[in-house]
Parts: sequence; C-alpha cells; structure tokens
Amino acid sequence: MLNRFPKSCKAESVYLLGLATLVLLFIAGALAQNQQLEEKLMALKQNRAINKQKLAQYTWTETENIAVKGETKDTKVYQVQMVNGQPQKTEVSNEKAQHGGREGRLRKRIIEKKTEEYQQYGQQISSLAKQYTEPDPDRLMQAKQAGNISLQPGDATVALIIRNYVKPGDSVTFALNPQSRQLQNIRVQSYLNDPSDAVTISAEFARLPDGTNHVASTLTNGIRKQLTVNDVNSNYQIR
Repeated sequence: MLNRFPKSCKAESVYLLGLATLVLLFIAGALAQNQQLEEKLMALKQNRAINKQKLAQYTWTETENIAVKGETKDTKVYQVQMVNGQPQKTEVSNEKAQHGGREGRLRKRIIEKKTEEYQQYGQQISSLAKQYTEPDPDRLMQAKQAGNISLQPGDATVALIIRNYVKPGDSVTFALNPQSRQLQNIRVQSYLNDPSDAVTISAEFARLPDGTNHVASTLTNGIRKQLTVNDVNSNYQIR
C-alpha cells in the first residue's frame, strides 16, 4: 500500500506531539510547584501564629550592641515581654563607650552629635530589620499573587525567595526546616529611604524546650555608615 502522507507531514506531526507533551509537563510541574509553595506559605503562617501565642508566656533578655567600623559605641540590655501581640521592651542597662582624656566643649559637642546620629541611624535600620524578621501574612500573599516568590528545595532547608517584599527591589530569603516547617534563618538585601543606602540583615532562629521558634539573633548592617546593630535574645523564662 502506498504511503498517503508525505514524510514532511509525519515529521511535523511528531514535532507537534512532542511540543504538546513538553507543554503539558511544564504546566504539570508549574502546578505542582505552586501547590508546594502554597503549602509552605500556609505552614509558615500557621507556625508564626502559634509561636506568637507561645512567646506571650515568656519574658526574655535582649542585648543590643551598636558598633561603627567594628568599634562598639553602645550596648543596651532590655527586658522583653509580649503585650497585645507586640514585644514590649524595658531598658535595664545602657553602657556607652567612654572617651578618654580631657575634652573641650566643642569637641564634646561634636562627639555628642555624632553619638546621636549613629543612635538614630541604628534605630532606623533596627526597625527595618524587624519588618523582615517577623513574616507578615498579608505581604506574603501579596508577593505570591504578584509572582514574586520562588521555591528552592534543598536537603537541609527549603528556601522561599521573595522579591519586592517590604520595599521595591529588595530581596529576602526565608529558610525553613523541611520537617518542622519552622524558620531557621532569614537573609535580606534592602535599604532605608534610598537604594544607595543599602542594608543587609541576617537573622538566626532557635527552638525553646517546648518547641517555640524564636529569633535568637539579628545582625543588621548599614553599609553606607559602616554601622552594625547586633541583637541577641536569651534567658527565656515563663512568666
């Protein structure tokens, strides 16, 4: 029997079939990843809500160290507890760096002005860090709807990589434990009022004996002024 279809038609049919198969596989893969992403976001949201309730039972100590070019300028210690769902801090001690030698009034005023400037700047970048270290469910869902979240599976952690999370052009990575689905660390590339005033944030999480997941330490670095704020949380006690 004679072949009624030219070879070119057969080749085109095979190509279209292969292309359709690839498209279906891509769609199936995208749907599977979207489902995994949805599951991770819901787990993160639920875990943070549970941990917030558990932390309300505790008081703890926060030690804040501000350094400029690696030199410590101020160390504060706070007693912290949750009030109406928000951390309330009471200052316990404040140790400022001492300047040796006798100083004139002008020199003293310059030092005081510089001290006030770095303290204000330190408070600004510290406040920025807190917007990232406590994941916001609304922001997470907005980022997902905008297509700004990608999922990066791994053996030790599962990473949620988010663009434009708090500010346009920023980047934040939430690393989750695959088994407990709790946060292990957060890495951030952000800025204050202008992208040229870059800020990097690195937060580590730990678990209390009852399983409560909390921020153990946060290192915030204001690149332009070479100023770092290192916050360490410790001495958790049930009230």
